[in-house]
Formats: sequence, structure tokens, C-alpha cells
Amino acid sequence: MPRAGQVKPPVEERLSDRIALGVLTRVFPAELVDEVVAEAGRVEQRSRLLPARVVVYFVLAMCLFSGQAYEEVARLLTEGLAWAGRWRGRWEVPSTGAISRARARLGPEPLRALFARVCRPVATPDTVGAWYRGRRLVAVDGTTLDVADTEDNDAFFGRPGSGRGDKKSAFPQVRLVVLAECGTHAVFAAATGPCTVAETQLADSLLPQLQPGMLLLADRNFPGYDRWKAAAATGADLLWRVKSDVVLVVREQYADGSYLSEIYAARDKRRVHGQLVRVVEYTVAGHEEAGPVRLITTILDPKQAPAVELAALYHERWEVEGVLDEIKVHQRGPDVVLRSRYPDGVEQEVYGFLLVHHAVRQVMHQAADRAGTDPDRLSFTRSLRVVRRQVPTQAAFSP
Repeated sequence: MPRAGQVKPPVEERLSDRIALGVLTRVFPAELVDEVVAEAGRVEQRSRLLPARVVVYFVLAMCLFSGQAYEEVARLLTEGLAWAGRWRGRWEVPSTGAISRARARLGPEPLRALFARVCRPVATPDTVGAWYRGRRLVAVDGTTLDVADTEDNDAFFGRPGSGRGDKKSAFPQVRLVVLAECGTHAVFAAATGPCTVAETQLADSLLPQLQPGMLLLADRNFPGYDRWKAAAATGADLLWRVKSDVVLVVREQYADGSYLSEIYAARDKRRVHGQLVRVVEYTVAGHEEAGPVRLITTILDPKQAPAVELAALYHERWEVEGVLDEIKVHQRGPDVVLRSRYPDGVEQEVYGFLLVHHAVRQVMHQAADRAGTDPDRLSFTRSLRVVRRQVPTQAAFSP
């Protein structure tokens, strides 16, 4: 029984008040996590072993320590607290089933909202390699990720064709399309869907994220009249490769070798509603037999962007390939299958990987900025290891 004059603690401290993820907690602070959880309507009605904030951080940790068992990820989140004596409450590592149910309660919405709130282009005007004549270089591309072989995932995501066995891939696949900043590899827009949905269809949903002052690079699978028109309407400039069978009539020849032309919708049989484009053609040394590379751009004035500069600039598009490689190979692990057994969990997991990748790239940009060097000169793999090492030690401090 309490003694007379004894002061009762106003609220019992919870583990979620102490748990932290080192660098990731600075990028995704607890207050912001609580906001997106509340906005998504995932606030708990009763005290749980795994409150929503902890589950968000668990998903991030799960995607940071890809391949580790659920229980091991939970231990990594909390062992620093015990070691430093910062947490003396009663808490046990949850079972795999409890963690799975907690992830299902959380759903993908808080992770998707956290991505929308935090993941932005990070290059400053001084960032080396991020700009072309005052335009921020960004690129679009997509990939697929193998997901757990379950009936729910199979029904929702589908499987790509295969030349073996029953002509189907061994695993269902989720398609991921991203917009990324070329100079920093920061992903600032993303869309997921079944592998049966075309990459270009998902890309269409990302176009509203473009802004004036950006220059979007895209490969030859993306150009199309409606997509070009929608992307150009955002105020961003475009530099896209086109396929060799696209007819581009010379309207005006420029001194730098580029020329003015028009593109048309396939439905416009009479070619009366064209979009003006400038065309740059060149061949790659050693690959002349492959024919010329043809680019189209919204930058119609050669003085603003000479043809030789645009030809060299287009190869920055490969930076987005590097982004997808960092996520799929170095962060997730080569040939690793996403663990989620249901479509909502897959989406949650994909956004977890994107959030962790953005946090690592943000830290790398800050380090490169202090050193006055190009972020591309820093190793993503080494930076990822540094972030991983921080979790057990920095978990000892309140976020």
C-alpha cells in the first residue's frame, strides 16, 4: 500500500519511449512516427507488447538487417537498452507469431506515409554531380522483387513467365518503380504493384512528383505521347531515349547536329496534334554496329543544352540502375526473397527497404557535403555497415 506523501509516477514508461535505431531514428524521429501512425488510424486502443511505434521501427530494423530472424531483429532493437541500464521494465522478445500479427495490425499505410513525409531530393546547390546547368538530375526506372510463395501473394502479384517447367517463375513478384535523384541516389517517389502491371503504368502515377527545375532521364521503354505530355506539364524538363523504329521527321536542323521534330500519339493517324521535341543522335564508340542512340528533349534551344552535352549527360540515367542494385543486392541481399506472406505485408516491407535506403543515402550526402566531394565516391556498402553497427549501441539512448 502507498505511504502517505508518496508521489505516484504519472505514467509508466514504455519500451517505445526508449527504443531507437541510431541514425535511422534521427531521420525518422519518434514524434513523426507517432504522427503518421495516428494519421493512418493505427493508434492502439490498449497497451500492447508491441505498440505501433515499436512495430514501425521493427520493420525498419527488419529491412536494415535483412535475412535475420524476427526474434533476432527484436533483440538488436533492445539489447543496447539492457546493456546501458536504460530500460528496467518488464519486456520479453515477442514470438514470430506475435510480431507477424503486430505487422498485420500496422499495415503498409504508416510506412507509405512516412516515406511521403521524409523522402525528398536531398542535393543542395553545392552538391557535386547532382545538377546540369541549374537543373536537378533525376531518373525513373523499375525492377521486380521475389516475394514469399503463398497463395495470397500469387493471386495478387502474379508470376512472370519462364522457359522452364510449367512456364512460370518459382516465386510471385512485386514490381517497383522509383524516381531517384541521380547525384545522391535518394529515392523520392515510388510505386508498387503486381508484376503483371507494366512498368510504364506505375511510372505514370509518379509523374506528379516532378517539379520545375528537374531534368528527368528515362530509357527507351518509357516514351509515349501521353506520358511525355503529362511529364512536361509538371514544368520539369525531359531527356528520354526513343526506340529506333520511332519516326522523327526533321523540321529544323541546328548547328550542333540536333534537330527539331514532333512526336504523335498512336491514335493520331493524321498527325495533327504533335508535341515539339528536339532530337539528339549519336553513336557510342565501339558499338557503332548497334546503330545511333536517339534522345528527345523538351529543351528546344541548343544554346541552353548543346547536343554533345546532352549525349554525355544521358548516361547519368544509369545512376538509377545503381539505386535499384543497392536496394536489391547490397541492402536486401542477393537472391533473397521478401519474407511477407500477404500483399499488405509485402508493400510494408518494400517501403521499409526504401526508407532505410533513403536514410543511408541522406547520411552519405551529409558526409560528402562536409568533405566537398561527390556522393558517388562514397561506398554504399560501407555506409550501410556503419549504420548497422550503430543500432545496438545507440539503442541505449532515448530518441
